[in-house]
Amino acid sequence: MPRDFDDISGSARSRGGRATRRFDDDEPRFLKRARHAGPTAFDTNADTDLPETGDRWSTWDQAVRGPEPYPDWLVTELAATDTELGVLKTGKEADVHLVRRAVPDGDRSCLLAAKRYRDPEHRLFHRDAGYLEGRRVRRSRENRAMEGRTAFGRQMIAGQWAAAEFAALTRLWQVGRELGSIAVPYPVQLIGTELMLEFVADPADEGRAAPRLAQLRPDPVLLRRLWDQLVDALVVLARTGLAHGDLSPYNLLVQGERLVLIDLPQVVDVVANPTGREFLARDVRVVAGWFAARGLAGDLVDPAALTGQLLREAGLR
Repeated sequence: MPRDFDDISGSARSRGGRATRRFDDDEPRFLKRARHAGPTAFDTNADTDLPETGDRWSTWDQAVRGPEPYPDWLVTELAATDTELGVLKTGKEADVHLVRRAVPDGDRSCLLAAKRYRDPEHRLFHRDAGYLEGRRVRRSRENRAMEGRTAFGRQMIAGQWAAAEFAALTRLWQVGRELGSIAVPYPVQLIGTELMLEFVADPADEGRAAPRLAQLRPDPVLLRRLWDQLVDALVVLARTGLAHGDLSPYNLLVQGERLVLIDLPQVVDVVANPTGREFLARDVRVVAGWFAARGLAGDLVDPAALTGQLLREAGLR
C-alpha cells in the first residue's frame, strides 16, 4: 500500500511543461498530436546525462510504485527511456500526456498515461474545499498553508490530489484483481504531482484512447451490461467507504464492453467527509440520468433506491 498522503505529497514539486492551454476537461478529447516539445517537456533537473533516444530515462527507480505483482506488460527495466507522444486530454486540474516507455535496442515497450497536476502558478481544483474535508495532514504548518492557499499550500494541495488518486487507484486495482467487480487503470508510479497510469486503449486502435461513455450510443443489450458493471463498481466503492466525487459519463471509459472508472483525484471518504452522502447521491443522480435518457428502464435506474443501497453498503444506514 502507498505511504500516507502527507508523506507522498510532501515530495511534491512543480514540473516544467508546455504553456497553459485552454481548459476543456468537460469536453471529450482524443489524442492530439502536439508539436514535439523535446527534452524540456520533462523536468530533467538540468541533467546532461540524457538518453540517445527518448526524452528522459525511466523514472521508475525514483518513484512510489504501484501494487505488486506488476503487470506483465509494464516495462520496469531501469535502462528504459520515456518518450512523450502527445496530449491525450487537457483539464482544469491536470493535463494527461501519452508516453511510450521502451528499452532501447529491444522489443519491450508500453504506453502510459502521464497525468501532470498543475503547478501553483496555474488554476487549481475548482470546488476543492468540499473535497478536501477530512483530508488533513499531520503537521499544523502544512494545514495552515493549505487553508490560506499560500503558494506552498497550493503545492501541498496539488500533491494531496495526486497522492489521493494514486492511493484510491491502488486500493481499487487490488480489489478489482481479487474480485473482478471494478475496473480502474493500473497506477504505475507517482513522483510529486506526476501520476503515471496504464493507458486504456481502444481495442480497435491501440494508439487511441478508449472512448468515454458520453461519446457512445450503446444498443439496449450493451447499455444494460454497462449499467450492471457501473452498479457493481459503485457498490465496491461504497463498501470501501468511498464515493467517486465527480462521477459522470465523461470519466467512464468503455474498452470494448468493459467499463473503466477514471479521474479519481477527488475521491471522497463518505464517512469522514461531512458532505460525503451528498457527493455519493450526486454521483448516482448524474449517471442514472444518463442511462435513463438512453432508454434504460426507469425501475432499474431509480437514483433514490440505488443511493439508499450504497449508503447501506457504506454502513451509513
